[in-house]
Amino acid sequence: MRHASHIALVVSVVLISLQLLAQGKEPPMEHPTFYRTIQIDGLSIFYREAGPKDGPTLLFLHGLPSSSRMFEPLFHRLSDRYHLVAPDYPGFGHSDWPDPKKFAYTFDRIAEIMNRFTETLELSRYTLYMQDYGVPVGFRMILAHSERVEALIVQDGVGHNEGLGANWKTRRAFWTDRAANEEALRTNLLSLATTRTRHVGDDPNAERYDPDLWTDEFYFLNQPGQAQIQSDLFYDYRTNVDAYPKWQGWMHEKQPRLLVIWGKHDLSFDPGEPERYRKDVPKAIVHILDAGHFALDTKADEIAAIVREFMKTQN
Repeated sequence: MRHASHIALVVSVVLISLQLLAQGKEPPMEHPTFYRTIQIDGLSIFYREAGPKDGPTLLFLHGLPSSSRMFEPLFHRLSDRYHLVAPDYPGFGHSDWPDPKKFAYTFDRIAEIMNRFTETLELSRYTLYMQDYGVPVGFRMILAHSERVEALIVQDGVGHNEGLGANWKTRRAFWTDRAANEEALRTNLLSLATTRTRHVGDDPNAERYDPDLWTDEFYFLNQPGQAQIQSDLFYDYRTNVDAYPKWQGWMHEKQPRLLVIWGKHDLSFDPGEPERYRKDVPKAIVHILDAGHFALDTKADEIAAIVREFMKTQN
């Protein structure tokens, strides 16, 4: 009888789901995404959270000029099994944007706040998923508390000086002489054209990309104070270049479980960067996708499958 009742229940759930789909509605998610804020060092830090809290944790660190929103496609695809947490850095997304005159927009400071964020949420062990700016934030977190990190996933993020592409000439000049190159840097880094190129790159199939992706980000970049915030943080990017040998040394020594996902149409960085990670960690898994800098724009299903396979093989 219990077996028959179970079958009847399953059939009922399936029928209800089919009925909802026929009505143009989706059945309720078992693990919906929650949109939360938490106070860290006097700042309101926004984050997305989904999935079973007793499942393996994936901590997502976003890039420029995005926010935790960029990981929504994976939240929809991975929350059945994994505990997913994605914060917005200070100065990004829905977190506080403190005045640059009162807050140091540096990667050291952001990494410090992100480490306190994990402590406040009691995230003692996690896999780090790092995209773009997430790499310099993430490696600082790793060097401070490597015992917390079970594995690394890098999506279009640089850990080697050679990985910075040709368009970094203007950006390196900015690091050398900020006052003389600030205007050129803002055009190079924060313009609508650059914001679009970060998504589409040299992909010949531009119609695959939702233009809301870059128009929303460009709107964000034009909010009061954002140009100064992003200029300050990018001026600090030069410290990442100085730190690359430390990160590489850690990888050489620890040989972490490492997955590298890369969009072959990414014009932000040098296309040889994925293999540089493999030189650091010979057992690294590398996937080159038909995608841009934000590979989730067009390859969310494929990336979700790759991440699932990688997480399944965790020790």
